[in-house]
Amino acid sequence: MPHKMLKLSTLAILIAGASQANAAVYTVVPVDQNSTLKDQPYFDKAQSGAPLLYSSTGIQDSGTDASCFSDDCTSETYKVTSEARRGTEGTPIADTTPYNQNSQDITNQYQLQNYCDNNLGYGTCDIWAESQFFGRDYADNDEWNGQGLGGLQKKQAAWVNGYHSNAQGLVDGAPVNTFAEDDAKYDGTQKANLGAIVANTTDSTVKGTVGTDFVYGITSSALFENASGKPRAFSKRGFVNTNGQSVQLAPVSSIASVAGNENAATLVSNMGQTQANDAVAMKDGNLLVVGSSSYAASFYAQDRDGDYREDENKLPSSDDILNNGSHPLNFDVMKQCTINPSDNLYKNWECQFSTFANEAAVWLVNANGTVTSHAITAGNGDNRDGLAVIDKDNDSRSFQASAQAVALDKNDNPIAVGYSTTDVKNDYYAMQAAYFTAKAGNLASWTRTMIPGLDIEPGDDRDFTYTIANGVNNSSVIVGDAKGNGEKPQRAFVYKAGQGNAQFFDQLAPSLFFKDSNSNAAAINNNDQVVGWVDIESSNGKEARHRAFTYINGTAQGPLKAGGAWMLDDLTNDGVVNSIANSYRIVDATGINNAGVIAATAYYCHGGYENLSKLAHCNGTEQQVVVKLVPKAGATAEDIQPRVKDEEPPFKRSGGSLGILALTALGFIGFRRRK
Repeated sequence: MPHKMLKLSTLAILIAGASQANAAVYTVVPVDQNSTLKDQPYFDKAQSGAPLLYSSTGIQDSGTDASCFSDDCTSETYKVTSEARRGTEGTPIADTTPYNQNSQDITNQYQLQNYCDNNLGYGTCDIWAESQFFGRDYADNDEWNGQGLGGLQKKQAAWVNGYHSNAQGLVDGAPVNTFAEDDAKYDGTQKANLGAIVANTTDSTVKGTVGTDFVYGITSSALFENASGKPRAFSKRGFVNTNGQSVQLAPVSSIASVAGNENAATLVSNMGQTQANDAVAMKDGNLLVVGSSSYAASFYAQDRDGDYREDENKLPSSDDILNNGSHPLNFDVMKQCTINPSDNLYKNWECQFSTFANEAAVWLVNANGTVTSHAITAGNGDNRDGLAVIDKDNDSRSFQASAQAVALDKNDNPIAVGYSTTDVKNDYYAMQAAYFTAKAGNLASWTRTMIPGLDIEPGDDRDFTYTIANGVNNSSVIVGDAKGNGEKPQRAFVYKAGQGNAQFFDQLAPSLFFKDSNSNAAAINNNDQVVGWVDIESSNGKEARHRAFTYINGTAQGPLKAGGAWMLDDLTNDGVVNSIANSYRIVDATGINNAGVIAATAYYCHGGYENLSKLAHCNGTEQQVVVKLVPKAGATAEDIQPRVKDEEPPFKRSGGSLGILALTALGFIGFRRRK
């Protein structure tokens, strides 16, 4: 029978036409949800009608518009970007390395569970791992029947079994087409060996939209079919849609890597991954996109002593993928993908599992789709910031860096934030939060600075396993997360570039960020308003329930005082049980523009929740949806109505009054960490 852990209602989502919810401080505006994934076939016909899950990713920039707290904003203003998903991802497309694990060896069900045990600490890691591997609603005791929706196993088995799209990027609920759906847009040197493109096989996410000209995000390659199997050209690439066309963001370092290593450059230029994580319009109107770009293979490469090291754990066993030995995989063949690629990249299944060292990168795109690119990370050849591709003492670890967000400072110079690899006391490679600065006139030269107060130490008992910066504004105020292991929390932080150490929100606002709570700071606008999520209960061995928050790091915004922190559930409460506003619980806030409009993921209860508390029971059907929160002009502090006390204490785990979605998120929105 189907596994019930992630079972969702099949009720069609009808909220797109619902009335807007006029709340005390924010108006909740539902976003249309029109993904075409629901119209595509799937592996198991019994699952083809399963409802999709929708998650917000960002909000359109507001340019020089005034704050909506002072000037009334119409509900149609500012587009929301989002993602529709059929099932679990297995390994998230938005991560440079899976779950920010530098080892890149999460390739099977056991490794998913090991990651969960060591980094999440759930008592249900076996179920979490099965769902991420076999897909949502997998058949309990018959996991290999293919009934599960999404999952890592289906991605990996595509070479043999084919694939159907699992994720689709949206702008205001409308699907976004990318270059990856058109075989004429593929331009690798081995394109002729790919074969025929297969429709409806890409996964994509839209990360943002800037002005009226640009939409950007990340897409997988489509699946192709040739005489050897069903290859993808690459696992993921950044894209920008502009002026009626979609352009890919190719790896930026393949040319620099050619000297003395032409074969490795062939693998990178054809199969290397890129990501478009954030973007900003430059003064000349061009779009500056930041993200990450592959520059070398990480499964077989040189360390700083010049020795070649190999990591066979990066190639899974075909038995783990297919549950049989019909298509054996050989690491010696995988090595040939980088040392002798010739025309073999799309003839061997092993090449599909290629992993890479990645560097922070930028692409400058004009309205006509012309692209120029630069590496942010300093170095040349296979050396980045003084570090070789592979850690000489830890074969599984490689150099990794990424720019996650970007802003223009007061002088119109870019500041990008994210993370970069450091060698922790000559002990092991670790990914640490960093920011990168450059002059607008010289995007080829960047300076990297590690964010102080977030140091990673050697040993198993260290406070952080990695740190990452997620957002930045024009005053160079940075927000991000410091991830602990399974016994230590993920802690959101804020930092002003060049001033002291990072500060943690559990110290700045302890009444909201209680001790040992997990939190995520996703974004910050130019008014120093921060949004993200925070636990509202302790986990007690399970994924804790959480809600979206906002924090005012600078001057007061409308009714929100400086230094204050609020649950967005409280700021959308109009005090009426039967109102539209009480049909929503705001779970995760992923973006905020300078007008103060917030993009968020919410739970929607058809018919409304039974009371006004954050953890109220849904008597009807609960769905995961995307909403826009628009500040209400003229709202005052007296209009804030904190929700009534929950029937169950917020810091005690109990599933009695919890809707089914809150109990079973387990990886759909990515609450385990950042965005």
